[in-house]
Amino acid sequence: MLLSTRSRCFLLGFLLLLPVVVWAQAPRRAAPLNFGQWVGEIKAFTQQDSLQKPPVAPIVFTGSSSVRKWETLQQDFAGYPVLNRGFGGSRFPDANHYFDQLVLKYKPKQVILYEGDNDINAGNTVEEVYQSFLAFKSRMRRDLPGVELVYLAIKPSPSRWKLYPQMQQANAKIKAYIDRHPQHLRYVDFGPRNAR
Repeated sequence: MLLSTRSRCFLLGFLLLLPVVVWAQAPRRAAPLNFGQWVGEIKAFTQQDSLQKPPVAPIVFTGSSSVRKWETLQQDFAGYPVLNRGFGGSRFPDANHYFDQLVLKYKPKQVILYEGDNDINAGNTVEEVYQSFLAFKSRMRRDLPGVELVYLAIKPSPSRWKLYPQMQQANAKIKAYIDRHPQHLRYVDFGPRNAR
């Protein structure tokens, strides 16, 4: 059976486009982690601590640039011993990796954590974000029993709006866990109205 010229062109076009279609539908792999990229920021915290003694039993805010760039944190929480330990475009595994330097060494009375949007943006799944939250929570329970962990829900941003459905799913999983296990855990959602 011979194919007509039109059929051959169609078949050739289909075969040429097939790899593109398969590639586009393949699950995204998360961008690789590089814990070393944060060494400078972590060292800067240590230097900052040597120049100005951190508060005793502080409320430690940690997580990605949404925390790091919170320039009014001291004013927003006037009268509270807050300590900003947000770093760059970090992801959950980065916060877990540097837990001792960012959280544990300060013996905090409360920890406020914002992570997740960079994870989703890097290609991590909702389940991976959830598991990373559980890992952070487990470190808290093991090393800082009785200290409250407040998780700030992933907020949308205009540049990542297309990812917001996944962010909402991650938020829902984390919130459901906190609702089931509320002891020393709290979930705070500022929602879309505060997107920046």
